[in-house]
Amino acid sequence: MKQLLITGANRGIGLEFTQQYLSNGWRVYATYRNNPGTDLEALACDQLTLLPLDVAEDDGILALQQTLSGIDLDLIINNAGAFGPTATDQALGTVSRQIWLDVLNINTVAPLMLAQALHKNLVSKRGTFAVLSSRLGSIAENVADNNGLYIYRSSKSAVNQVVKCLSIDLKAQGITVVALHPGWVRTDMGGPSASIDTQTSVNGLRHVLGSISLEDSGRFINYDGNAIAW
Repeated sequence: MKQLLITGANRGIGLEFTQQYLSNGWRVYATYRNNPGTDLEALACDQLTLLPLDVAEDDGILALQQTLSGIDLDLIINNAGAFGPTATDQALGTVSRQIWLDVLNINTVAPLMLAQALHKNLVSKRGTFAVLSSRLGSIAENVADNNGLYIYRSSKSAVNQVVKCLSIDLKAQGITVVALHPGWVRTDMGGPSASIDTQTSVNGLRHVLGSISLEDSGRFINYDGNAIAW
């Protein structure tokens, strides 16, 4: 049976990932920050293990590492993330240093801490470490008619560099590392006006994850399989 760890599984894209992988016969280790919530708890079965984790806390990552010690994983999805304040509070002249640091901690630092702690769990199965990034982190696509979003954009640009570094460091161990864009998804973060639902996004992302190989390590990939410029 294939095995997966996913962070931030209690809602949105993470919840949909959990549901779809369970439906496809995977064993899923699903983390949540404060409370698993009724939707995640409703998926309870022998193939699902719920684990508390605040990705911004080193003690929590260490506890997760200890819990998963000796467990071979096919896939880790770093889904947990934060948008930060509203777009108005991410424009030039309104950015708060502390809020920026808080978002960087969750979106950029945490994925590396997770990879440091758990990459050995992927070695025996030559697994994949995937980070949910955003095309808003693409420098090439940041054009003049886009609003600032300094906090969110910079955190995703930075985690893309983390992905690239990890892809180089972990290639010799057979581990594939990719950054994924889920699309503009109707979630609490994406809002009701977003263009696709979680099912469409996760269907696409699962297809991408199921078709990539070590040769794809270090790529930035859209949910439809197309490459995104850094």
